[in-house]
Amino acid sequence: MKNAVPVLILPGLLMIAGCGGKAPAPPPPPPVPVVASEVIVRDQLIYLENIGQSLGAQDVQIRARVEGVLESMHFSEGSFVKSNDLLYVIDPRTLEASLEQTKGSLAQAESMLDKARRDVSRLQPLWEKNAISRQTLDDALAAERSAKAGVDSARAALDTTQIQLGYAKIYAPMDGLVGKTEVRPGNLVGRGESTLLTTMSSIDPIHYRFSISEKDYLEWRRQRPDDDDARKDSNGIFELILADGAVHAYRGSVVFADRNVDPATGTLLIEVAFPNPDRLVRPGQFGRVRVPIKQLPGAILVPQRAVVELQANYSVFVVRPDNTVEFRKVTPGPTVDNLRVITSGLSVGENVVVEGIQKLQNNTPVAPTFRPIVTAPQPAVTE
Repeated sequence: MKNAVPVLILPGLLMIAGCGGKAPAPPPPPPVPVVASEVIVRDQLIYLENIGQSLGAQDVQIRARVEGVLESMHFSEGSFVKSNDLLYVIDPRTLEASLEQTKGSLAQAESMLDKARRDVSRLQPLWEKNAISRQTLDDALAAERSAKAGVDSARAALDTTQIQLGYAKIYAPMDGLVGKTEVRPGNLVGRGESTLLTTMSSIDPIHYRFSISEKDYLEWRRQRPDDDDARKDSNGIFELILADGAVHAYRGSVVFADRNVDPATGTLLIEVAFPNPDRLVRPGQFGRVRVPIKQLPGAILVPQRAVVELQANYSVFVVRPDNTVEFRKVTPGPTVDNLRVITSGLSVGENVVVEGIQKLQNNTPVAPTFRPIVTAPQPAVTE
């Protein structure tokens, strides 16, 4: 019986070897769920867009121009004030005492001038009668001129003191927004330097300053070759996009373009003014300033997130009719909001994957869900 076991196992092994069949192929992978969208085809405005920072149409530092103790403050920090509103009062008593002193000096000088003139009037006839020497008359005339110079000097000192006394009350130089105070009442100001008290800004209009590259400047100028300068170019069609993504309600105009391109950065400084009647925008805010420069007819656009960039090569996943994807190289153009213009590589009616790209390779089967691309309305070009 011990020798029978191998005899029974051997036929079983021969039967298995005799089958000679291949192992069954693994099932195909399940399709990858993705979200796809049909490409947008439309006449597309192309913008130049740069990051800028706001500043007032006028930013004025309010300083103490005379020495004294700050006596009072007459505004609320961060409020809007009118031109000639009282802002600060510096203790005027020292200046008032100086004013009285200069008035006394002027009166004394005028008295000396009056005496010198009477001396000349008395000595002139005597000299004509040879009753006195010429030297005596010349001394009297010199004393008169000296007394007159003394009056002029005393009068100038009085004017200076009156001007300084006027500086004891500090008024708003314009309508605008006043910032926080740098000095509180009770502090000594103006000793040795003109102490900064606060800063005011005129914010209607509000200005945005930014720099554009040489390439963007040249493209801008070539699109408008008939304009003489940047002030005429794109007047009133600059748009401002605020930090929360909202578009400012008013369009802006160029008020300043620098004389030269900065050789260190290769950029040109531009300043644009935007109406700001509701005072929504304040100095120091960042925003994107853009201006349309041309319109592309029949442009093809896809969401930026649908474009894959790898070592300066750009591609998209295109959904084929058989629900597989093709990893296709494309040539990108400018960006518009969250969209990218595709200048070559895509055709009208094709669908690109916008969600689920991370799991895809070329020829991967997909289970697409088709959704339209939501876009902002296109503004009209203003000539």
